[in-house]
Amino acid sequence: MPAPMFIVDKAACVVDFNTAAGSIVGEHPSVVLHRRGGDVLHCLNAVRTPEGCGNAPACRDCVVRNSVGQVFSGGEVSRRVARMETIRGAEVTEVHMLVTAVPIQHHSELLVLLVLEDISELTTLRAIVPICAGCRKIRNDQEYWENLDTYFHKHLDINFSHGICPECMARLYPEFVSEVGSAC
Repeated sequence: MPAPMFIVDKAACVVDFNTAAGSIVGEHPSVVLHRRGGDVLHCLNAVRTPEGCGNAPACRDCVVRNSVGQVFSGGEVSRRVARMETIRGAEVTEVHMLVTAVPIQHHSELLVLLVLEDISELTTLRAIVPICAGCRKIRNDQEYWENLDTYFHKHLDINFSHGICPECMARLYPEFVSEVGSAC
């Protein structure tokens, strides 16, 4: 399997991992095994506290940790997207991951199979939205130009409220601007 996979226990400590995961952590198995995921993955939040992974304030919102916890609390598969910051030496790298946590039984012990797929390139490509410089319509995948509000509502379930900024008020409705230059 080309995706990094870890088997972790309830504390998110690594019990085993595949070759793809080994290439990411870049350390000998004896250094990786029985350490918490954030410590092994060089999570920026894990190095910010002497106690390591799971002890920084940001760890409460950690998708990896919460996905593992969800599996242990209900036995359900968890699949979520996460933005992670890792650190190697002085270099901080942002990575977007699809985190999948699946319950597995091993010798009557419940463990979690944790699959981490790097979706950074996909996230970057999706972040590029072609927009008309003149009318501000957005070109969709079918090469159709649609209203910005409609596009965001369909793709991101975002609704807009509308107002008018002071500059546009003065340009479009000068009769409603007082003599001192502010809108009524």
